[in-house]
Amino acid sequence: FPDLSVIKNIDKEFRAVIGGSNSTAYWSVINYINNKINSEKKPTTQEIFLPALSHVLIIDEINRGNVSQIFGELITLIEDSKRLGKDESLEVTLPYSKETFGVPSNLYIIGTMNTADRSVESLDTALRRRFSFEEMMPDLDILTGKNIQGIILKDLLYTINKRVEILLDRDHMIGHSYFINIKSEDDLKNTFKNNIIPLLQEYFYGDYEKIGMILGQEFFEESEKYTKDIFACFT
Repeated sequence: FPDLSVIKNIDKEFRAVIGGSNSTAYWSVINYINNKINSEKKPTTQEIFLPALSHVLIIDEINRGNVSQIFGELITLIEDSKRLGKDESLEVTLPYSKETFGVPSNLYIIGTMNTADRSVESLDTALRRRFSFEEMMPDLDILTGKNIQGIILKDLLYTINKRVEILLDRDHMIGHSYFINIKSEDDLKNTFKNNIIPLLQEYFYGDYEKIGMILGQEFFEESEKYTKDIFACFT
């Protein structure tokens, strides 16, 4: 038995371990052991409390979810002042088990979102009030040393994002993740073809003049000059 205090029925529990005897013998032994343990305990003047192990809950793309369904009644309990052990701590009764439940102070909730998404605008005000917001800009240092055929990816992304910030805003700057796995010139071409250019087309609603101001004229080919002869005759 790891702890003698957990023993509820000495006769039954001891008999299952060592076989038959009598309850008086069981009680005599356990009392002796308990008295021995208590007599050897060293008196302490101060209890030592170890800090509670921190737990982290990450909710990705939190702005795309239904906040009331994600948190429910927890929307109140996650407030710092309402956590367990605080002066204004609150608990709720769980609907199925009927047990009381509160949010401990060692739980950290991190919600991620992309500010370029239009769904940010409809983010619940109650959620905004309960979270502190930290801006995470593209990390150019991750691209340090990446050079593709003389093209320094760190400088390339910096230049594109400065132009996007001026023509649009800082919330629409392009993330570094598009460039992390680029290892060849073909990878770089595919990234622009399949990721960067379509993203800019969405940002500027097909305004190729602004897209050209960001990428430069080398990304564009002169289109065929149309004349009136191309149209059908209609009188």
